[in-house]
Parts: sequence; C-alpha cells; structure tokens
Amino acid sequence: MSLTTQQALHSLLEPADREALRAILGDAARFDEPLAPYTSWKIGGPADAFVTVATQAELADVMRLCLRRKLPWWVVGAGSNVLVGDGGVRGIVIRLAGDFAAVEVHPENGSVVVEAGGSAGMALVTAKAASAGAAGVGSLAGIPGTVGGSLRMNAGTDREIGDFVRHVWVQSPSRPEPHSVSVRYLYRHSTLERDVVVSQVTLVFPCADSRDVRQEMQTRLVRRKATQPIALPNAGSCFRNPDGGKAAVLIESVGAKGWREGGAEVSSLHANFINNVGGATARDVATLLARIRGAVLDRCGIELQLEVHLVGVFIDAT
Repeated sequence: MSLTTQQALHSLLEPADREALRAILGDAARFDEPLAPYTSWKIGGPADAFVTVATQAELADVMRLCLRRKLPWWVVGAGSNVLVGDGGVRGIVIRLAGDFAAVEVHPENGSVVVEAGGSAGMALVTAKAASAGAAGVGSLAGIPGTVGGSLRMNAGTDREIGDFVRHVWVQSPSRPEPHSVSVRYLYRHSTLERDVVVSQVTLVFPCADSRDVRQEMQTRLVRRKATQPIALPNAGSCFRNPDGGKAAVLIESVGAKGWREGGAEVSSLHANFINNVGGATARDVATLLARIRGAVLDRCGIELQLEVHLVGVFIDAT
C-alpha cells in the first residue's frame, strides 16, 4: 500500500473527538463503521465516525464540534443516490433519525400541507399525502430517498419536488440552530448550500379526491416496477438526461446493457441502472460508469453527466 493510500485511509478523529461524540450521543456514536449497509448499492467502506442524531439539538451540538475541530462531515440520508468509495469516508458521517423522520399532514384552505423532517422517507411522505388527496404527489411516487436528499437533487418525474416546497429549514456548522433558507430548484439540482443539513420541510399540494390520487400513484408505482430493476441493489439512474434526450436510450444504443465489471452489471431492464449482482465494489461501479461515458461520447458525441454522487476514498478493494 502506497504512502498516499495510507494517508487517505488514516482516521481524522483524535481520541478527544471520539469522547466528545460519545458525550453528545452515547451509544449512537459508532466508529470505523462500514457504510455498505446504509447505501442502496450496498457498497461502501468504513466511516471514521458514524453518528445517529434524533433531535435538532443533538445535530446542533455535532455541527458545533465539526466547526470547532474543522472536521469534515457528510449526511448519508437513505444512501440512494451515492457511490461510497471502498476506502470509506474520513470525518463524521451523520444519519438523521427520530424527529427528523417525522411526517405530519393537514388540510389548509383547500390545500394539503405536509410537514416533514429532513430524513423522512419519500415513500412515507407520498403515501400520507396521497391518502389526504394531495394532487400532483404521484409525480414523486417511487423516489427511494429522503425528503432532504430529494430537495438537494430536485427529484421527480413530470413534476419535481421543488414545485411543491413552501419552506425549508437547515442547520450548519456556522449556524447550528434551525433557520429558514430560500432555495431555487433546477433540473436534478438545487441551490442548497453544500454545508447545510436539511432539518425540516413544508410541502403544499392542491387538494383533490384522495381515491383518484391514490389510484394515480399506484399506476405510476406499477409502471416503475415493470420498467426499473427495483428488486436489486442499485442507486437509481446513474446519469442525467441530456437536453432533448434520454440517457438510457443513449446507453442502450452503444450496447451497454449487460456490461459487467466484477459484481456490478448494467441492467438489462433499464440501461441507466447499474446493479450490484453480488459483491460489487465501488471500483467495479466506477469502472462501468467511466466505460459507459466513454462509449456514449465516442459513438454519440454526447458527454453524459453523473446523477449519482461519488463520496469518500476510492481505492483498489483488496
């Protein structure tokens, strides 16, 4: 192992940092924790620290520690749109739970209002909203991540989550207490700053007949199940759609369906998905991503942009 690799794998936490995290979170602070179980690809090396925070006060204390000690941090969310390197993540990986997973729905002047914590699952949010008759929520059906992650990438289909946002509250090392921010939503990204954690979100939908809304959502979920490999570990679409086209069509046109690297394979059902078919490493997936991008650029003249985010240290897995 080279000196550079050794340095990349060396923990950034001092013993005092570990003690400080234990003082804030007790047993909810764990160290050298493998991240593969927390990602939808089931891939990822260890985090220096893996902490589960249940309240805004706990998150604020962790944010203050990160600022004071200049420690890098990352929120794992549902792990559904990321590829974590086999060398893991240096610093602190944060999982939001408890209050952050809560979802409340109530009517308001002919609208359906959803109050959701940043780690609330989109499946729960859409199901509760549909039961209350939230028109348009079907466009968010089947999104596998959390509310916070969906906001950051402005997830959706024919409509995107940004269309329904009223308020967003965030926390950060420089402003650890929850505070509201204004956000613009663009195709597959937003103007949310990288150094903030989405704490809570308010979504507002027009009100419609709940039976019609539930039926529409069910139809969309059935279609998604038939056209996407949702039963296998993957991270959803790997590449953004280019202007005026579909990434999956381009990838299929170069014959990439079925390409394999180690335990990673381009889906035969949907070409923009890469499945972990058994023991895949981050290097396997990254190699396939590069091969796909190169083939589409060479044969179609289009440079595909990643939709998944690469996080952590990428090394040869041994």
